[in-house]
Amino acid sequence: MSTAIVTGPPVPGSSLESDLRALGFEVRTASDTAEAEALLAAVPADRRVAVMDARFVGHAHALRLGLTDPRFPLAAIPGAVTAQPAARPALARALSREAAAGGATDLAVDGLVTALDADVHRPELGSLVAAVPADPQARNEARQAVAAVDDEAVRLKSAVKSRDGFFTTFFISPYSRYIARWCARRGLTPNQVTTASLLTALVAAACAATGTRAGFVAAGVLLLCSFVLDCTDGQLARYSLQYSTLGAWLDATFDRAKEYAYYAGLALGAARGGGHDDVWALALGAMVLQTCRHVVDFSFNEANHDATANTSPTAALSGRLDSVGWTVWVRRMIVLPIGERWALIAVLTAATTPRITFYVLLVGCAFAATYTTAGRVLRSLTRKAKRTDRAAKALADLADTGPLAELGARVLHRASRGPAVLWAAAGTALLLLAAWLDGPGPALVGAAVVYVLISSEAVVKPLKGALDWLVPPLFRVAEYGTVLILASKSGVNGALPAAFGLVAAVAYHHYDTVYRIRGDAGAPPAWLVRAVGGQEGRTLLVTVLATALTAAQFKAALTVLAVVVAGLVLVESIRFWVSAGAPAVHDEGEPA
Repeated sequence: MSTAIVTGPPVPGSSLESDLRALGFEVRTASDTAEAEALLAAVPADRRVAVMDARFVGHAHALRLGLTDPRFPLAAIPGAVTAQPAARPALARALSREAAAGGATDLAVDGLVTALDADVHRPELGSLVAAVPADPQARNEARQAVAAVDDEAVRLKSAVKSRDGFFTTFFISPYSRYIARWCARRGLTPNQVTTASLLTALVAAACAATGTRAGFVAAGVLLLCSFVLDCTDGQLARYSLQYSTLGAWLDATFDRAKEYAYYAGLALGAARGGGHDDVWALALGAMVLQTCRHVVDFSFNEANHDATANTSPTAALSGRLDSVGWTVWVRRMIVLPIGERWALIAVLTAATTPRITFYVLLVGCAFAATYTTAGRVLRSLTRKAKRTDRAAKALADLADTGPLAELGARVLHRASRGPAVLWAAAGTALLLLAAWLDGPGPALVGAAVVYVLISSEAVVKPLKGALDWLVPPLFRVAEYGTVLILASKSGVNGALPAAFGLVAAVAYHHYDTVYRIRGDAGAPPAWLVRAVGGQEGRTLLVTVLATALTAAQFKAALTVLAVVVAGLVLVESIRFWVSAGAPAVHDEGEPA
């Protein structure tokens, strides 16, 4: 329950009180500033409070945007201000100052907002009206402006992301927004729709796992249905402003869970189909490539999140290209974002075989990764940005350094010689070449030991170099690639599925780290990073297991390691995201 304090004498013909009640507010009226202060003090401490000017004229959705968004402690629109429980003291202090200055006079709500000693969110209203008319003529003009704009049409339009891919914008959002409204009117929550999307994708994966043509067709159709629901949950959250910490966690992780579960379903279906085709290496390769693409995105964005002097000729050229309408859509499509990618996978699943699906997916994602990474490298080399300590800390957290590299860094206890990205690239190349050329053996374990030392060298100083944002994705390539190569070389049936499970568990840990950083909550706790070994510790352990055990024992070891890592990271992640202190991460972009 929320409480709205409406100040000033009632205005004939005003719908303000009914609009506030429709938004879930209990309405109380105050004749002057002193009475408003007393009413605020009487409201229970766990309630959101809004202070409104009785002369307010505007759209109901303007009120909704200004007074009900749970992401912001303080928010205001003309004639109204709201405070969640944590920000109530700031509102009380401002109201107290206004009361002391004006005594028993009418409260100017906009002046109250100016007096607040804390950050106030002011939502973009666009064509929506929110005003405090000073006289009858201005009130009549404001009411005419309200009548001229379709409040519901604006609300539906704002439910769609401001930036989406071509497929999503033109083939999903035109109707999914109406599904979102249907859900809102029936009391469904975004979390329920997100769960429905996950279940639909899992059913799609199960259909693909049958290995039959009918199963593949059904899988493709259901995957598209899952994507429609995936768009709908976010649109429902924006339509009804239902943001939550649990929803943030679900939205941040379920997209990857759905896609990677579908990869597994395709691999199972290929093995069970008439050709008994083994495509587990392709499925794992697709997951590795996709995860590494995301780490490139996340690392680059975090490195430049608050950098100063952050301009470059490459960025300027990109901005000029964005001014030409058709180039915007082409550039969004060639990076194969989630909408285009899932549509491609769905069509290929229904019309071809899992092997062809993975071949096309790998080629498309490899091209997209090359295009985006090359552009970001050019930007980084041509800009003179000065990166902050916060950016360096975020990159260090994304690097997922464990106790072995930390020990090496303490032993070195000096500035690294040469750029960190060169050390990371050299260590990754050495490790993957040893795994590919020699396979399990003493040489591979030796290369892994050297990789641990090089990892220490790469992170011994803050990651503030122009290309240091490449260090985390290079570490991902080294760890995931080593698991993929060694499982492929084992030649034992079931080793690749076990490796798929291990990489999926570790990738979840890395995605969880990303979304904690995005919510300014920091990395997962140090004990968890140490418990799962850090990227270099897990990599060394896998090489030792591959060398010391038989192929069948190695498969079993990968399975146990996958279960242990998944258990640790899932328990801690769930504890964090359902806790009251977790951030309400809200992503307006479309992840690749």
